[in-house]
Amino acid sequence: MRNKIYAAILISAGLMSCQPEKKAETLEASLTEPAFTTAGKQMIVYTTASNSDLRLTQTETTTFAEGKQPIESEISIFVNPKKTYQKLMGIGGAITDASAETFDKLPADKQEELMAAYFDEKDGIGYSLTRTHIHSCDFSSGSYTYIEEDDTELKTFDISKDFEHRIPMIKRAIAQAGGELLLYVSPWSPPAFMKGKKDMLKGGKLLPEYRDAWATYYTKFIKAYEKEGMPIWGITIQNEPMATQTWESCIYTAQDERDFLRDHLGPIMKKEGLGDKKIVVWDHNRDLIANRANTIFGDPEAAKYAWGIGFHWYETWTGAEPNFNNLDNVQESYPTKNLLFTEGCNERFDQAKYQHWPHAERYGRSMINDFNQGTVGWTDWNILLDQTGGPNHVGNYCFAPIHADTNTGELIYTPSYYYIGHFSKFIKPDAARVSTASSRSQLLSTSFLNVDGTLATVVMNPGDDPISYNLFIDRQVVKLDIPAHAMQTLITK
Repeated sequence: MRNKIYAAILISAGLMSCQPEKKAETLEASLTEPAFTTAGKQMIVYTTASNSDLRLTQTETTTFAEGKQPIESEISIFVNPKKTYQKLMGIGGAITDASAETFDKLPADKQEELMAAYFDEKDGIGYSLTRTHIHSCDFSSGSYTYIEEDDTELKTFDISKDFEHRIPMIKRAIAQAGGELLLYVSPWSPPAFMKGKKDMLKGGKLLPEYRDAWATYYTKFIKAYEKEGMPIWGITIQNEPMATQTWESCIYTAQDERDFLRDHLGPIMKKEGLGDKKIVVWDHNRDLIANRANTIFGDPEAAKYAWGIGFHWYETWTGAEPNFNNLDNVQESYPTKNLLFTEGCNERFDQAKYQHWPHAERYGRSMINDFNQGTVGWTDWNILLDQTGGPNHVGNYCFAPIHADTNTGELIYTPSYYYIGHFSKFIKPDAARVSTASSRSQLLSTSFLNVDGTLATVVMNPGDDPISYNLFIDRQVVKLDIPAHAMQTLITK
């Protein structure tokens, strides 16, 4: 059923329900749909907290009272369900070669546990969105492509290698999610010969004479995966196009990506009958996102092929704070385009930091701010890595929400898994974000109204002290407590 809903939305509106020009539609809905009310409803509180056993634990059920004027010495969160913004596309993570290779080393019961932990709505955290890669990335055991070297006509294109690990895991994830899972794909580098260098690693640029061949490569991948029963929602053009990485990478300036999209990828996707697939540009950090948006979305011929813009969170490598405000700039400048978080993880793996709470708080802070700036979907990086933070063929070892010790068969759940779950378990596809504001910077918060009528408000306390606070929904209030270094999801139903 969800695919039918997505199809209708994608074809008629390009998932642009967050856009302000839809005033007539919003007015019509407000006249036919009952307004959200707290009357006769309870609030159920789920909590995850540091230095405790609370992990997505139901900690309280309470009722609303008539709210009085809050005073400045209190901390309050104000939710206005009458004001809605973007609709959620989904929340999830990436199934990489590393995830799939690690998964295959687990005993059968642990494989089942992992699938349920991520993709089951009741017993897990209900992932609804997944990313994977076109041939190899750094989180593969080695570099590879789907063609023989120098095959400019792509006659040898063959995805057989993906059947070893990755495709079986993706299919199990789709089945675990109920048969429907939004899947998009990204390349890390064209084949080496298309860049005029001897390997796919350490940057380089796509040679002009191979732009059509490389664009066709995307279409062959999509068709091959869909033939195997894995529908592809869309693609990003290039993972991290401004980074010369030690692993598979390829540099596109903003002008390069604009021209490739406008003159090659967009027309070839349409020619190959894939014009309905969504194309996401940038797929890199928030710092340069405005430049990329201005260059591509500012060109009408390029912009017509672009569904939206993807971003990562690694701009903090410079020592700067996350550039959340840059998302608002893009949203305001190009309201018909969509924001999609395509990758984030905690770097520099260290087994001693499996339970490092700031890792989880990085997720919580990013997800709340990204959603509040208009992001429609949020995708974590590897869903599973082993006890080394890999496998990774260039030593770029990182954290995942769940790790597997392949020597013992043990699954290790990190706090990040539970923090992500405070969103993905309770906020479902097509939920509409609603107005939410905190009176103090000590608490971060966002809210979504689900299609089943439940209101989910996520509250994060990154501080060292517990906090008592008021949660107002219109003029109704509940009084709550949140522990230090904790996340809560408040469900009103």
